[in-house]
Amino acid sequence: MPKTPAPRVAVIGYGTAGRVFHAPLIHATPDLELTAIVTGNAERAAEIARRYPRVEVIGDTETLWSRAGEFDAVVVASPNGWHAEHARTAIAAGLAVVVDKPLATSAGEADGLIATAHARKVALTVFQNRRWDADFLTLSALIDAGRLGRVRRFESRFERWRPEPKPGWKRNADPEAAGGILFDLGSHLIDQALALFGPAHEVYAELDAGYTDSAVDDDSFVAVSHASGVRSHLWMSSVAPDPGPRFRVLGDKAGFVKFGLDPQEDRLREGAVPTGEDWGAEAEKAWGRLAAGDHVETIPSRAGNYPAFYRRFAAALRGDAPLPVDARDAVAGLRVIEAARAASAERRVISL
Repeated sequence: MPKTPAPRVAVIGYGTAGRVFHAPLIHATPDLELTAIVTGNAERAAEIARRYPRVEVIGDTETLWSRAGEFDAVVVASPNGWHAEHARTAIAAGLAVVVDKPLATSAGEADGLIATAHARKVALTVFQNRRWDADFLTLSALIDAGRLGRVRRFESRFERWRPEPKPGWKRNADPEAAGGILFDLGSHLIDQALALFGPAHEVYAELDAGYTDSAVDDDSFVAVSHASGVRSHLWMSSVAPDPGPRFRVLGDKAGFVKFGLDPQEDRLREGAVPTGEDWGAEAEKAWGRLAAGDHVETIPSRAGNYPAFYRRFAAALRGDAPLPVDARDAVAGLRVIEAARAASAERRVISL
């Protein structure tokens, strides 16, 4: 029996999301074919030609949509403000869609995309790669095994030290652009908190500019009270000269503390191919610790696994597995983002 051809995938955008994450991960997935990348930037087009000589460069989305029948799936890696429009057009063309986080600029807009995809029987998922970070996988396993007992407080940080702002569309203050660090790093932290501890009940936030004359949030804090009783405290910052622990999780049996970021992004930025048994492995010096009073135990990190997202996406397209991320989870995350913006502006706790 002949093998079914691998789904042909087109990626919209070759900025950080397209270049660092989507293109290399798709290219390394045997059951997917990276067929085309959309970019109007000549320098980026030249890089694509060097790195992926068999991949076609398409200059604009209008050309892509006119040739929609040549593809099976589209990955939306364009700036945040274009996510919903590009996803909507792909769905109308009958193409399966992966949207880089955030799915849209509002929960209502995201709900509409999901309804449209459902009505047209088109696969729609969201790239929440941080669910496959080494530290998150390790923490999830500890919680599942009952090593922490009942978790009371979850502290999560994604902090960087950039003394000068990095230019680009993420500094656009227009609400429709979804700029700022809450939509960027906050989308990851909120998604992880909801994935671990369930729906949000109340939200409080402090969204602050970190640079002179900044029109967006660069240094923000979000507190989520979950319906499960867990409290999540989430920090995201571009102006942290001394970053705190990535995770500090307190349960009634033990606490878990982990410093440092998952190594996969840095390796992808360096051009590493995301394959091999050692992919996603963390150095021993980066492992976290489980502690209860004087008892302290080093916990080996599970290997991070970003390639799992696209392997699961390929399996879902074959009908062999569910999509790697339920798009409804992205709606829940956007509702927390909206509540956080309101909470910060009004200096009050928002109930969901």
